[in-house]
Amino acid sequence: MSRRTSPALWAWLAAGFAFLYIPILSLVFFSFNQSKLVTVWGGFSTRWYAALMRNEQILGAAWLSVKIAAISAVLAVILGTLVAVCLTRFGPFRGRVKTEVLTGLSLLLLFVAMEQAFGWPAGRGTLTIIIAHTTFALAYVAVVVQSRLTGMDPSIEEAAMDLGARPAKVFFLITLPIIMPALVSGFLLAFTLSLDDLVISSFVSGPGSTTLPMVIYSKVRLGLSPEINALATLLVVVVAIGVIAAGLVLKQADQARQRDAKMAASK
Repeated sequence: MSRRTSPALWAWLAAGFAFLYIPILSLVFFSFNQSKLVTVWGGFSTRWYAALMRNEQILGAAWLSVKIAAISAVLAVILGTLVAVCLTRFGPFRGRVKTEVLTGLSLLLLFVAMEQAFGWPAGRGTLTIIIAHTTFALAYVAVVVQSRLTGMDPSIEEAAMDLGARPAKVFFLITLPIIMPALVSGFLLAFTLSLDDLVISSFVSGPGSTTLPMVIYSKVRLGLSPEINALATLLVVVVAIGVIAAGLVLKQADQARQRDAKMAASK
């Protein structure tokens, strides 16, 4: 006999979703506002999207943030996967992830010491931001990939090695396709963390390497512009499209894997 969900639980669930999504919907709504005041409706208009396309500061910072997020996410997936494999094969690590403030300060001191000792990196800029974002994002990727590796049947790899496959070939042909959903999830997570980061970027950035969150934070301190609403709306749309596309790709890959497993079992 199935248990009926309490109406109170549905009410709490609705309140939780409302708390999360009503601010986003209001932001999208006011991005089409004619008025310069972000909280006063002055009629429907797309003027702030046109103004955003002419704002070189915001567009330059957005492109820099996307480029840094993509590069650091790729590096975080590669390094985080290696860390996850080591943690799965050789046991857990007793360390803990530090807060963003401590991470940013530690990396800043490291970059300064390295520059004084070796002359590299020369100053703070895009390179130091990529290194910093990769450093803190790979820990999240490692956790995601490790959870997938932990639930993986090790007999599959053992069977491949018994048939003569070398460990590297087993990893790329057997293990990697199985953990691919975790790699995609880890990439999206690392990309989002990098794109959203403000604290660490503030520590390790320099002149000419201002990311989008830093630009938005500086503008919010002086008063929020409707252009920020338009920019945030575009980011929401891009992220939603990316999530839907990734979900479709993972679904197709899972269906193909299940179909191949059924065909192998029927032989």
